[in-house]
Amino acid sequence: MEDKKKTNEYNPGSLNRLLVESIRKNWDHLALSDMGGINYQYKDVAEVVEKLRLMFKAAGVRRGDRVAICGRNSSNWLAVLLACFASGTVAVPILHEFKPDTITYLLKHSGSKLLFVDASIWENLDEKALPDLVGAIYISEFGMPLSRSERLTEVRNNINEHFGKEYPYSFTKEDVKFVEDKPEELAIISYTSGSTGMSKGVMLPYRSLWSNIRFCLDNIKYLHAGDGVVNMLPLAHLYGMTIDALHPFCQGCQIRFLTRLPSPKVILNAFAEVKPKLIITVPLILEKIIRNKVFPIIEKPLMKVLLHIPYVDTKLLGKIKDNLLQAFGGNLHELIVGGAPLNPDVEKFLARIDFPVTVGYGMTECGPLLTYAPANETKPHTVGRLMDRMELKIDSPDPENIPGNIWVKGMNVMQGYYKNKNATREVMPDDSGWMNTGDMGIIDEDGFIRIMGRSKTMILGPSGQNIYPEEIEAKLNNLPYVAESLIIDHNGVLEALVYPDMENLISQGKTRDEIQKMMDENLELLNQDLPAYSKVKKLKMMNEEFEKTPKRSIKRFLYQP
Repeated sequence: MEDKKKTNEYNPGSLNRLLVESIRKNWDHLALSDMGGINYQYKDVAEVVEKLRLMFKAAGVRRGDRVAICGRNSSNWLAVLLACFASGTVAVPILHEFKPDTITYLLKHSGSKLLFVDASIWENLDEKALPDLVGAIYISEFGMPLSRSERLTEVRNNINEHFGKEYPYSFTKEDVKFVEDKPEELAIISYTSGSTGMSKGVMLPYRSLWSNIRFCLDNIKYLHAGDGVVNMLPLAHLYGMTIDALHPFCQGCQIRFLTRLPSPKVILNAFAEVKPKLIITVPLILEKIIRNKVFPIIEKPLMKVLLHIPYVDTKLLGKIKDNLLQAFGGNLHELIVGGAPLNPDVEKFLARIDFPVTVGYGMTECGPLLTYAPANETKPHTVGRLMDRMELKIDSPDPENIPGNIWVKGMNVMQGYYKNKNATREVMPDDSGWMNTGDMGIIDEDGFIRIMGRSKTMILGPSGQNIYPEEIEAKLNNLPYVAESLIIDHNGVLEALVYPDMENLISQGKTRDEIQKMMDENLELLNQDLPAYSKVKKLKMMNEEFEKTPKRSIKRFLYQP
């Protein structure tokens, strides 16, 4: 069993202290912007936070009470989160993609007293089903469609007057005072939307968020106050919240929120405007850009020939890299991918042109980071090295060659699942602090970790071989006109569920029978590259895309036989 430590033995610092220091230091700088909408300087954020705290107090929300946030990314979304930290209330971010009955259940399960919500979401909720909710407040303008407190109504309707009474002369840097957070104090209950089961409330204390942000501040040295960051991942997911929002806020950056659906066109326009040094994304977004903008060029017959000619290939690849960097704004220092592995073809191509990309690994239960390596140090097919203040062990007789369960311990690890002792004991079976990530992996002599797949999705072969469906899916997704796929065990037979690139195929006039024939040919090609025990026997063509989590992982449990 391999055991790695990066504990950095010092006491956890204060998240709220980092936030207050950044507000005071960057008082007159731009902090939060909705692209095409409002702009807040750091001093404006501090004022909004203080007004929200007055509303919390009027609603009878005390330290430790729950405040839920459910809506699309925006400046006000993050301001509400900061107000929760400032007052010591527990933030309950809820993914806006959840269905109304799920949102209702999570509000009741968490015991939230206030709900900050988009109008389009609120109109589909039944307030009678939420008797414990003191009030509902729109994230956009802080209007109030529901109030069960006269005091809350009065304070909200006269918020500027109440703010003026608190600060009759002026509101200065010295007036910015968040509560003093404690390392084990609960900061967030984050409800997962996992690929293998139903939502669980991850309890993250302040130490976890602080440790993640401290690591980013210590290791991402090229990002400075005043730099622009494009935030496009869901704020209700820890990856988007902690790494792509709270971290740059503590750095003094201007965070630009994509309030529209983040299509490749919208994203590339944002990059052109912001010119970010750092981009945080998931594989799907990066792969779409590469497949749409680069692969069609290099797959042309003449380009294929030229890319095999020495010196000429170097020049062409250099030009492709320059064009790609321009597509990302022209100022990119590093692109960090998380949430899932990169497509092997895309990863191989990016390595060939020496593109500044790196892949990290983490999970909501760790707030979220576990591993990272700078782009200039990364190794192919790995997810970096263990981050600071953490320990890791792999439950395997030969961790360098035989995959085993990855266990972690340290400052980032959650306290457990809210109101779910059984689920907590499944991953944290004792009081030692070790948590089973549910992932299988190996670790090399330099400490670089390779994820093989989820232990829950691993399939046992006919003679006891370990089959990782994610590895087969990666090969299948590289074949012509395969958009996405899923490998399942159907009564001891491996079966491929495939969603073809229908938009492309239909535009070419292909019939369903022709598409099925192409997919069958892909199955033959796939099996040529697989050992006998993991060959796929059947292929089923799907009529629509797989249902996914906001992290863009396929919800596997929905498709198991």
